[in-house]
Amino acid sequence: MEPKCGACPWRAKYDNNPKSILGRLWRFHVNFCPGWKAYMASLPEAEKNSLIEKYNLKR
Repeated sequence: MEPKCGACPWRAKYDNNPKSILGRLWRFHVNFCPGWKAYMASLPEAEKNSLIEKYNLKR
């Protein structure tokens, strides 16, 4: 089963308002979510780096 992280409604909440409750919860969640890790691993290197910068993620 492929992760649906690209169309996640919580991710959209974060994109629209990073300080919202659901937005902050999504940002916390991606630190340990196995689905997010699988999603990131499935992306091309350029897109992965773009998301790392956009969301200030650890490498």
